[in-house]
Amino acid sequence: MRSPVRSYKKIRSSDLKRLAEIAQADRMNFFARYPRWAALYSNRLLCVALCQGAALHFIDNSNGIKDFDVWSFFREKPRQPIRRRRVVCRDLGLSTFGKSPDRPEFIGRKVDLLFKSIACLPDAGPASALQQYLAEGRTRTARCLAQKAVVLIEPADLLGFIAWPLQTEYGQAS
Repeated sequence: MRSPVRSYKKIRSSDLKRLAEIAQADRMNFFARYPRWAALYSNRLLCVALCQGAALHFIDNSNGIKDFDVWSFFREKPRQPIRRRRVVCRDLGLSTFGKSPDRPEFIGRKVDLLFKSIACLPDAGPASALQQYLAEGRTRTARCLAQKAVVLIEPADLLGFIAWPLQTEYGQAS
């Protein structure tokens, strides 16, 4: 049964690009306010991904979208991981997805922006590093994200790449 609080509109490439812009602006703002973290992580961005239910909707067009969870993943600096669970909410703005019922002050759907540093080899590609992190499931975050889906939105050449699940029920290998 379709939920009245979810949007069932198709997520397009232009929507993914808009989410990437919102994530980039948030990172720039964060690093401008916290120079210590900028020194450690501003040049260590691995990838940015749409995760959870909205990512699943991107794949199946039937899950529906309550909000957009966008994660910026960084190559972890040894002995200095990003520990703090940081969640920032932004407004997607006018779009075909309607409004977030839990954020009446927003014009459009809520975008939750999160950071995570992950341990990976220096030369690991964004998709393979993220897939390894999810497959190993060593953290609560990895296990939680692996329950649904992960779609890359940065780097730009991987826009829309289904990083997780590795094999979808639709027979599409990623």
